Amino acid sequence: MTMSQAKSGKNGPSENGMAAYIAVTAAYWAFMLSDGALRMLVLLHFNSLGFSPLQLAWLFVFYEVAGIVTNLSAGWIAARFGLTSTLYAGLGLQIVALIALAQLDPTWAVGTSVVFVMLVQGASGVAKDLAKMSSKSAVKLLAPSGDGSLFKWVAILTGSKNAVKGLGFLLGAALLGLFGFKTAIWGMAAVLAVILTAIVLRMPAGLPRGKKSAKFSEVFSKDRNINWLSAARVFLFGARDVWFVVGIPIYFHAVLSDGSPEGSRAAFFMVGTFMAVWIILYGAVQASAPKLVGSANLSLDQAFTRARSWVGWLTFVPFALAALAFAAGTPTLWLTIALILGLLIFGALFAVNSSLHSYLILALTKSERVTMDVGFYYMANAAGRLLGTVLSGLSYQIGGLPLCLATAGTLLALGWRTTGKLTAPAQDT
Repeated sequence: MTMSQAKSGKNGPSENGMAAYIAVTAAYWAFMLSDGALRMLVLLHFNSLGFSPLQLAWLFVFYEVAGIVTNLSAGWIAARFGLTSTLYAGLGLQIVALIALAQLDPTWAVGTSVVFVMLVQGASGVAKDLAKMSSKSAVKLLAPSGDGSLFKWVAILTGSKNAVKGLGFLLGAALLGLFGFKTAIWGMAAVLAVILTAIVLRMPAGLPRGKKSAKFSEVFSKDRNINWLSAARVFLFGARDVWFVVGIPIYFHAVLSDGSPEGSRAAFFMVGTFMAVWIILYGAVQASAPKLVGSANLSLDQAFTRARSWVGWLTFVPFALAALAFAAGTPTLWLTIALILGLLIFGALFAVNSSLHSYLILALTKSERVTMDVGFYYMANAAGRLLGTVLSGLSYQIGGLPLCLATAGTLLALGWRTTGKLTAPAQDT
């Protein structure tokens, strides 16, 4: 399928293109719902078994390592075999990962359990990034080409995805509290299998089928702006996951639980609810980012300037929260309230930063190599999550919440510095 067939021109995509966009988005929503639920299930279940913060972080390390490797190869695979192939592969592999995780035996030694879950999470990480790369690349190919339309469509997809993932966090906590770990895992695998079958049967034409001439060496970008943007992405997502993966969930669970089984289950729901609300609000702001930034007729130079400004504002938030946590010393009611409010502000600013990045990568790439550049960019995204995941458990175990949050601020400061390296071509200014 050619690009002219995928789009009908400035006014919008063709009927088949729109149907393909809707089908891809629905598949991505289903995947992200299961991804959010699985993360919360694993985190809270193994925390209740007495795993240390560092052990909990290790459970997600392969998930992020797999993302780095997958995104490098997924761009080439999609260019070679087509976007529908990588989308189906992502959904199918997630089902396999869920079925494998259901085989976990509580009688296994801690070390064996950690290694097994790391491997399964690695498979889930491969699945997630196959689905993500396919969906994000489809926006570039199917979005209408009017002024500001690309930013708008990117924001809608990413914002709605994060809202759905937030519901997944809440779903995972609820399933764990109501049905237990294994029943929840089997139920999710069954539902996702039904959704995959429906999408395969109903997927319309509308996405490129790939070309045999695609070379793996083309994955690595030679565009300096794409490389600097990818580096900025590493620091941005590293800063989020430093507190998001282990630090805040474990801190809030410790504060909210009274140590009894009933109190622990209640804490599951409260922690899951906060994480879900944070992700949902983050997604809502992300979807509104074009209005907040002012995307109409935005030049690359203007977009770069705003990206630098927004990450600069974001940097102050974790440093301020780290200072509050350090001053409080021990958990208090006012500190918990301040953390909740501060992290919601962090989420709003982070959402605009993330949305600007997602727009810029598609604005900078060309249609003929979109899967390559998007794959490379999300490889950097996964590298940032890996960095944040390891630092989350390590910093929390060494210095508690203050060090966890201060580490996030340091990464954002590096991100602000890196974003300053973006420069628009002379003709765009």
